[in-house]
Amino acid sequence: MLALLDSLLTIAFFAVFAWVILSWIPMSPGHPLGRIQAALDRAIYPVLRPIRKVLPPIRFGGGAIDLSPLILLLGIQILRGIV
Repeated sequence: MLALLDSLLTIAFFAVFAWVILSWIPMSPGHPLGRIQAALDRAIYPVLRPIRKVLPPIRFGGGAIDLSPLILLLGIQILRGIV
């Protein structure tokens, strides 16, 4: 059971990491990677939303840095360490 949980957390870690990388690449929704990105959006946004409420993006000048994916990745790694 613990091995299954560890595997699921590993998959979640790589899904969040792939979502971050894909978010840097502009693409149309019809593109195959665009469909993957949309699927990852639907899976990851509900998890990021509570983190963003507690830690909103840090604004500076005309831009902002969103640290919520980093916090999520850190949380997943902590959970993997506990398991």
